[in-house]
Amino acid sequence: MNKHLEQLVLLSKIDQEIDSFEPRIDSIAKNLKDAENKISQINTQISDLELEIEDVKNQKNQNNLHISEFSAKIKELGKKSGSVKTEKEANALKIEEDIAKEQLDSANDEIIRLDKILENKELFKKELLEKKAKEEQDIEAIKASIKTQMEALEKERMDVYAKKTKLVADINLKVLSFYEKIRKWAKNTAVVAVKKQACYGCFMKIYDKTYLSVIKGEEIITCPHCGRILYKEQEDKS
Repeated sequence: MNKHLEQLVLLSKIDQEIDSFEPRIDSIAKNLKDAENKISQINTQISDLELEIEDVKNQKNQNNLHISEFSAKIKELGKKSGSVKTEKEANALKIEEDIAKEQLDSANDEIIRLDKILENKELFKKELLEKKAKEEQDIEAIKASIKTQMEALEKERMDVYAKKTKLVADINLKVLSFYEKIRKWAKNTAVVAVKKQACYGCFMKIYDKTYLSVIKGEEIITCPHCGRILYKEQEDKS
């Protein structure tokens, strides 16, 4: 294979390796983002729950005021009952007292109901706080793991860049410029193999004459269909 072509094939593979680092970094960071999202969701749940708890407490306070009012009214009606002069007045007081007692019982029942709701919400809040504490512990472990992985990845990336720098320094400037021009639009498919007489960039069949030139590998040949640089790859035996 022509020296320049061989260099471009190697350079293309190095560039592919360099470009693969970004998704690898994103993949490593994904676990941290997922953990942070979990904590954010828990915080939202806790915040909403605290508003609900506050609302239940306000309802309890309101019912306690009603209980005080109904109790005072019943007491007041009890005092009045001793001074009634007619049966009609006594019946009216009795009806009023019965209504007040019903209202008092209803308010007490509501307090019991609200206490149960409050208990459940406080229990749920406790569970959420415990879950948040665990997630926060996990996130510290994830951060430590990410730091280790990122340090290893950065070392690997620097090694690849060093390899590219050394290779580029040895490549003819015109050849390098030609490669970079194609890479601007073809990205990591600037240099592609020919398999079964087809360009593996555009997957079009290569003409016989062009194909023979690619097989010889004596010069840099581009695909007549897409313009990518071609090289011959050993075909699988089957």
